[in-house]
Formats: sequence, structure tokens, C-alpha cells
Amino acid sequence: MRIRRLVSLAVCAAAGAAASLPMRLAAQDVPESALVNQRDAEALEAARAASPLTNEESLAYFRDDVDAAVGEATQRVWDPQAPRPTSPRTPWGDPDLRGFWLAVNYVPLERPDALAGKPLYTLDEAVEVFIDAVYADAAVDPATVHYDWKEFGMSSWQSPMIPNLRTSLIVDPPDGKLPAFTTTGRAQYENQARGTGVRSRSLFERCVTGNQGPPRLQTIRNYGESQIVQTPDYVLLITQVNSEVRVVPLDGRAPPPEGVRSWLGSSSGHWDGDTLVVETTNFHAERNLPRLRGAGPNMHLTERYTRIDDGLMLYEATIDDPTTWKEPFTIEYPWPKMDPPGLYEFACHESNYGIINVVRGAQVREAEYEAGLEN
Repeated sequence: MRIRRLVSLAVCAAAGAAASLPMRLAAQDVPESALVNQRDAEALEAARAASPLTNEESLAYFRDDVDAAVGEATQRVWDPQAPRPTSPRTPWGDPDLRGFWLAVNYVPLERPDALAGKPLYTLDEAVEVFIDAVYADAAVDPATVHYDWKEFGMSSWQSPMIPNLRTSLIVDPPDGKLPAFTTTGRAQYENQARGTGVRSRSLFERCVTGNQGPPRLQTIRNYGESQIVQTPDYVLLITQVNSEVRVVPLDGRAPPPEGVRSWLGSSSGHWDGDTLVVETTNFHAERNLPRLRGAGPNMHLTERYTRIDDGLMLYEATIDDPTTWKEPFTIEYPWPKMDPPGLYEFACHESNYGIINVVRGAQVREAEYEAGLEN
């Protein structure tokens, strides 16, 4: 009952705040990076005019859906300190991880400076932060070229995710911050910056990999969908984006030789009580994961998958890469379960026209920008 009363109050407060939110978003300056070579206000005004909905219209159109989503999601809040029940079991007795899962959360990777020393929100705070994020997510800046995912039910707030008491995904180090780069790690970070050449574009842009890790970092809904298929001897981790499949044997086999490497690495798993522990090494030397920029091929990744109950899985990942970061770090967040049919076909090809046009456009834009500086 306490949650229901809290939600009722929070929804009313958020609704009032949301009424001014779209106007506040629309009034923000567009980041300079989005306006490279847009040499006057004409291009910005054209972008706003081309948008089918203003922020106000977009949020108003989906208001009932947004309110309903908030009401449902806030019936439960993830508390990492709460007691955990015994995981459901497969017919052969292992913890049951099977199903469709969603790697989506509003919690930032690193703890904001304003929350220094505060690893957990109170229940009230967690719900308030979640509601604010939902309303911000449901409004779209009309000056941004975008796919409006909520028209297809694919925005994060339209998913079964729930609020989280965590203030950052990083739970270790205790300050919730990424460790400092080594000299090599800093160089890798700079080398992985996106440029105008084809090979500088991410593997995801080039349709080589799906930018879904490992490790799985939180993302928007349509990128965070995955399926786990399980047998007594193997676990398969299938991601929606790029239809990637990680095959995890459970027989304790050693990793392949150093010279045998792949984009997704080489994984081996074992059970630790109710938790599937997956060790992954042997990443490809040219692997580039934009949401973990700087990561190198020497990463030793330890993932832990724990089924909490019928509708929730806890995902934990420890990244140990002494070549890149001066100490290991660990992330944690819950994955809500999705209803079938789950995953859909993902169509992409490295030789598509998109990357050609992206690079050609970037080169032209760079030349125009440099010419503008000279003038």
C-alpha cells in the first residue's frame, strides 16, 4: 500500500513537472557536435519544422500510456540488499535462466558527482528519479533527427523495467566511478574515437557486431533485448541486435590459445549455487565497444547471472583489464523478463550504403567546417 500511495503522489508531482519539461527541453541549446557545419539558424529551424510532433504534442499524445507505465513499473523497486528467494529450477535441476530478458535501466554507469558517497537512493528517491526519467524519455527534442521508437512501443519506458535503488551501475570501486586509465588505456581510448575513415567507425555501425558486449551495459530497449537458451551442458546467450550468439559450455574447458580470438571472446561457464558464472577472454584486437570505450583485447570478463524470481534476473559483470584500467571494476543491475515472442530478425550488412554515405557525409562536413574556420 505504501508504494501505491507513493506512486500516486509521485505521478501527480511528475505530471506537473512534465508539463514544463517539454518546453525546457525544447529551449535547450543543441550540442555543438550536432550542429557542425550548420552555419546559421536556418538549418536548426528546418529540423524543428520537419519533426511531426513538438515535445509538448508528443508527450501529450502518449500521456495516458506514460502514466500507466509509471504506475505499473513502480509497484516494485529493485533493492540489492533485500533477501533473495531460491531460483526457479529447470527439469534437470539447474537454476532456470531460460527466457527473454531486457538489459535496460535508467541508472547511469558512473555515479554523478552530486551523489558522491551515496550508493543507494531511499525508496522515495528511487521512484522519483525513475518517474523523472520516464517523462524525459517520453519527450523527444524535435530538433534532433531520430526514429521515434515510442510510436512502435519500443521506448525504454514502454518496457517492463523497474526503478532501482542504485545510484550507479558501478558498485565497485565504492565511489561508483570508472578507474583511471593506464597510459595504454588512454591511448586505446583516443584511438577508438570515431573519425571520417571507414575503419574508425564502430563495428556496430559497420554491421560487424551488435554493440551488445560482452559485457552487457544498459541501453535503450530495442538494443537491450536478448534470449537465454539452456541445456544441461550449454547456455546460449542470444542478442537481438545483429543476432549474435554466445555459446557457453559448462564443462570447465580451458580457453583457446592466445592467438585464437573473436569479437565476442571465448566463454566458459560454471554454476556457483544459484548463479551462472561466465568467464570470457580472447577478445579480438580490433574490437571496439563504444559504450565501454578504451577496452582492449586483454580484458578478463567475469559475468554472473542470477535468476531472482519469475520476472527478474540479476546481471553482474567484473571487468579486469590491467592493460587498460588501473584496477578492476564491477557493474550490477536487474534484467526484467519480457513476454514472448521476444526477439525479431535483425537485418544488417557491412556492405550496405549507409556506411558509405555516413563516411562521405562526414568528410564533406569536416571540410566545410575547416573552411568555415579559415574564413
